[in-house]
Amino acid sequence: MTLLWKLLVLQSLIECLAEIETPQTRQHSSSLQLSNFESLLQSLAFTKQPGSIVFPVDSQESNREVMFSCEAQGSPPPLYRWKLNGTAITPKSGSHYSLSGGNLRISHLNKDQDAGTYQCLASNSFGTIVSREASLTFAYLENFKTHRRSSVSVREGQGVVLLCGPPSHSGDLTFTWIFNEYPSFVKQDTRRFISQETGNLYIAKVEPSDVGNYTCVVTNTVTKTRVQGPPAPLVLRSDGIMGEYEPKIEVQFPEIVHVAKGSTVKLECFALGNPVPSINWRRGDGIPFSRKVDVRKASGVLEIPYFQQEDAGTYECVAENSRGKNTVKGKLSFYAPPHLIEKPQGVQKAIDDSLVWECKATGKPKPSYRWMKNGENLEPLEERVQVANGALSISRLTLSDIGMYQCVAGNKHGEVYSNAELRVIAVAPDFSQNQLRSHSMVKEGGDVLIECQPKMSPWGVISWRKGSEALRESNRVSILDNGNLRIQNATKADAGLYTCVARNQFGVASSSGTVMVKEPTVITTPPSTLDVTVGESIVLPCQVNHDPSLELKFTWFFNEQLIHFGNHGGYFEKVGGHSAGDIMIRNIQLRHAGKYTCAVQTKVDSISIAADLVVRGPPGPPTSIHVEEISDTTASLSWRPGPDNHSPITTYTIQARTPFSLGWQAVTTVPEVVGGRRLTATVIDLSPWVEYEFRVLASNAVGTGEPSRPSKQARTKETSPKVTPANVSGGGGSRSELVITWEPVPEELQNGPGFGYVVAFRPYGATGWMQAAVPLPEASRYVFKNESIQPFSQFQAKVGVYNNEGEGPFGEVVTVYSAEEEPGRAPTRTRARSLSAYDIEVSWKALPWNTSRRRVLGYELRYWEKTAPEEAASVQRTVGNQTSAIIRGVKGSSTYYVSVRAYNTAGVGPPSATVNVTTKKPPPSQPPVKVMWNTSDSKIILNWEQVKALENESEVTGYRVLYKCNRHSRPTVMETNTTSVELSLPMDEEYFIQIKPFGEGGEGSSSRQITIPRIAGPNAIGSATKVSTLSALSTIALSFTARTSL
Repeated sequence: MTLLWKLLVLQSLIECLAEIETPQTRQHSSSLQLSNFESLLQSLAFTKQPGSIVFPVDSQESNREVMFSCEAQGSPPPLYRWKLNGTAITPKSGSHYSLSGGNLRISHLNKDQDAGTYQCLASNSFGTIVSREASLTFAYLENFKTHRRSSVSVREGQGVVLLCGPPSHSGDLTFTWIFNEYPSFVKQDTRRFISQETGNLYIAKVEPSDVGNYTCVVTNTVTKTRVQGPPAPLVLRSDGIMGEYEPKIEVQFPEIVHVAKGSTVKLECFALGNPVPSINWRRGDGIPFSRKVDVRKASGVLEIPYFQQEDAGTYECVAENSRGKNTVKGKLSFYAPPHLIEKPQGVQKAIDDSLVWECKATGKPKPSYRWMKNGENLEPLEERVQVANGALSISRLTLSDIGMYQCVAGNKHGEVYSNAELRVIAVAPDFSQNQLRSHSMVKEGGDVLIECQPKMSPWGVISWRKGSEALRESNRVSILDNGNLRIQNATKADAGLYTCVARNQFGVASSSGTVMVKEPTVITTPPSTLDVTVGESIVLPCQVNHDPSLELKFTWFFNEQLIHFGNHGGYFEKVGGHSAGDIMIRNIQLRHAGKYTCAVQTKVDSISIAADLVVRGPPGPPTSIHVEEISDTTASLSWRPGPDNHSPITTYTIQARTPFSLGWQAVTTVPEVVGGRRLTATVIDLSPWVEYEFRVLASNAVGTGEPSRPSKQARTKETSPKVTPANVSGGGGSRSELVITWEPVPEELQNGPGFGYVVAFRPYGATGWMQAAVPLPEASRYVFKNESIQPFSQFQAKVGVYNNEGEGPFGEVVTVYSAEEEPGRAPTRTRARSLSAYDIEVSWKALPWNTSRRRVLGYELRYWEKTAPEEAASVQRTVGNQTSAIIRGVKGSSTYYVSVRAYNTAGVGPPSATVNVTTKKPPPSQPPVKVMWNTSDSKIILNWEQVKALENESEVTGYRVLYKCNRHSRPTVMETNTTSVELSLPMDEEYFIQIKPFGEGGEGSSSRQITIPRIAGPNAIGSATKVSTLSALSTIALSFTARTSL
C-alpha cells in the first residue's frame, strides 16, 4: 500500500500545480517530478536463488551449518524473509537461523527440525517475489544391528541368494561383498551378480569353490561412510548334487519406471539356473537399441544415458539355458519437469486499461498453472480478474493492481517461476518529452501530418487551435483518432500557428508549432532520349524552378545506382549552377549507355526526371566462330553477330593465326569484302597441313570493334610440296667430298607429314643425274664422298622436295665445287713495323691468287707477345689478295712475334717465317693545362702550357686542336708543333674545343672540353684556371665541362 499512497499524493500535487501555474510551467514541473520519482524505482528480479542441499550427518562435528543463497536486484533495495514448509521463519537473537543479506544461514543443524522445503521472499515498494523451492535433507548411514548370521546350506549346482539387509540410512548407497577376508572381493560375472538396488548377492549355480564366508559392505555416496554386515557362511549340503532346471529370474525391475528427461536409467535382471542362464535384453516394439545403450556386467544391467522421449517403452529381459527360458517386462515412462517457453514481461499500463499476460511451459505430464501476487497465491475474487490456461487477464486496471506477479508452472516433478511487474500510472497531460515540431514545412498542394503525442494516463481528449481560434475540420483538414492533425492539398491560407491541447481528469497541457507553405519545386527540363558516339562528351541537363527560401540538393542515379562524383574513373562531373544540377559525361564509353535520373530534393518535396542515353560505338565481338569445312588451302567459316551498339554493321574482317605467324594476320576471303549482313565466308590462299585459328572483327560507321574469341584450331588438308629449298650452294668439306647445302623449307610450307629432300648432282658437262634422298625435314646439308672426285671439281646440283602425298618440284640448277686442297706454300718477304704504341703494320708478298686446286681466299695473321707461348697467339684474317694489314690494340713498349699463312675452305697453308717487332713507347698521359684564350676581330687565339712526357712515354712532337660549333657535329682538326694556335672563326656561334698532344707513340690525353660562348662585343678573354663575371671590359670565364673527350 505504500506505493499506492505515494502515487495518490503525487496526483494531488499535480492537480494543485495545474491550478496556479502556466501550461508550460505545469508541463515542466509535473513531468520532472514524475521522471525523478520513477528513476528512483526499479522492479524486483532474482539474481541468485537457493538450491537443494544434502547434508552429510557426522556426529564428530559439533558446529554443523548450511547456507541457502538468495539475492535480488531492485530499487529500493529489497528486504528478505524465508519460509520452511510454508511457515515463516523468524530469525531471533540466539536462534540457529540468521540472515546475511538475503542468504539464510542455519547453524547447529537438527535433522528432525531443519529438514524440509525452503523458499526465499524478496520485497520492496513494488511488491514481493518468491524464489523456487529448495530442500534440505540429511544423509547418514547407521551400523548393522545384527552381529551374526546363520549359515546358508545349498547343494552343488543349486542357485542361492545372500541377503544384505542394509541398515537405516538416507542418501544413495553402493554395495560390494567380501569373500572370506578383506581385500578379497566377489567379482561379478555370468554366475555372480550384486544388485545395486537391494545389495543382495546372487549366485546362479553354486560350485565347491564358492564355499566360505560372505560379508556385505555398504557405502553412502554422500557421507562416504562405509559399514560391514555380519559374515554369512555358505556351506554345501552332502545329500547330492542339484540337477538341471530352467532359469528362475530373481532380480527384476518394476513394471513401470518413471525416468526424467536427460537422466541415466539402469535396469537390473539376473536369474538362477542350472546350467548358468544367459541374459539378453530387447525392446518390446522390436526397435534395435541405439548406440548409446550400454549392456554391462554379463548382461545383468541395461544402462540408457541421456534419456529422451524416444527411449520410452517396454523393455524385456530374457533368461535362457538348455532347460528353458523365462521373461520379465517393464515399462520406462518418460517425464520432464516444467520448462517455460513463454514468460510474462513487466509492463506499464494506464489506469482503466486492460492487461493480458501469457504464460506457457512444456513438460510431461502437462504442467498446471497458478499465479501469485506479491508472494501470495492470486485468488480471482473479482470478475475483472481471470486466470485460464496459464493466462492472466485484468480489465479496468486500478492502482490496487500494482505489484509483482509470478506465474508458477508445475507438475509432479517440479515447479518453475517467472516474475513480471505491473505498473499502473495516472498522469496529467505532459508535452515535455514530445513537443510539437516547431516548424513544419509543406509544399503548396502537398500533405502534412502534425503529430501530437503527449504523455498522459488515462488517455484524454485532444483538440486543436489555429492562432487563437478553435480549428475547424473540413474535407482537407482533419483530426485523426490518435490526436494527430492532417492537412491535405495545402494552400497558402493553411500557413500559421497551430496548437494541440490535451485534457484528462488530472489536468490540461498544450504545445504549439508553425506550419509554413512553400512553392513546389518544378523541373523545367523535359524528359529526353540522347544519342552520342563513343569518345564524345555530353551534358545532361537538370534545370528547376523552386521556392527561393529552400536549399536544393541534386542527386544523380545511373541505372538506379547512385553516382559518386570523383569516382567512376573521372567520367562524371557536375557543371550546373545554383538552380541547375547539370552533369557532364566526358569521353563516353559503351558502358555509360542507360537510364540517368536527376533527383531534386528540398525540405518539403522531392521530384525526379529521367533521360535515356544511347551510346553508339563500334560493334561488339562476333560470337560462335565455327570452321564448317576445310581443304588444303581454303576454310569455310560461320559466325553470329555481336551487338551492333546502335550503328549497323557494315563489314566483317577475318584474321588468322598459326604457330608460325607473328600474331594475327589478315587473310584473303571470298567474297573479297564481307558485308555486314553476311555471316559466312571462305578463306583462301592458306598453307596446306598447317593448324589455323580464325577470328572475326565487325565494323560499322563508328569504327572496328573488338575481335571475337578464336575458333577451335583446325588443320588444313595435306598435299604434295610446292616450295623448294632456297640458297642452294656447296663447296668445302674434306678431300674427295662434294658438299651441297641449302636452307631448309619451313614447316608451314612442307604441306604434309613425311617431308624430305631429293638431292641431284652431276659432274659439269655430264648428262645423267645422281640422286639421293634426305628424309629429315630440318636437314640443310648433303655430303657425297668418292675417292675418284678430284679437288675443286665443278659440279651441277639441284634440290627437290617430297612428302607422303608425293614428290614436288626441283629447284634451279646451281654450280658447286668439290673440296679443295689447302694452300701449299707460305707467304714470303714478311715484314713488321710499329706504327704507334698500339698499332703494328705487317706486310708480305702474296701467293698466286687462284690456281686450279689450291685457291687463296685470304691471309691469317698470328701474333703473340714474346713472354707468351705461341699457343696463346691471337688471330686476325684478311679477305682477298691483300699484302698488308694493321694489328691494333697491342701494348706499348712490348715485343711481339708475327707469322702469316694463306687460307681457303680446306684450311690454312704453311706459316711464313716468324718476324718480331717492338712497339713504341705510349703517348703522353698528361693533358694540356693552363689553357688561355681570347678573341679579336673574328679570331680565337689559344695558348697552353708545354706537355712534358714521362720517362716511359714517347716525346711530344705536336698538338692536335679539335673544334666544332655544336655538340653533335664532327670536329675539325688542326695540327701544330707549338703551344699556341690562331683560329679564324665567326664569333656568332658557340664553340667546343679540345687539345691533344701526340708523338710517335700516338695521341695522348685530351684537355677538358672548352666552351667558348657566342660573343656580342669585339674583344673577350678567357682562362681555364679561374671563373669571373662579365665586366665592363667584356672579360668572360672559360667553363670546363666534365664531358667525354672528343
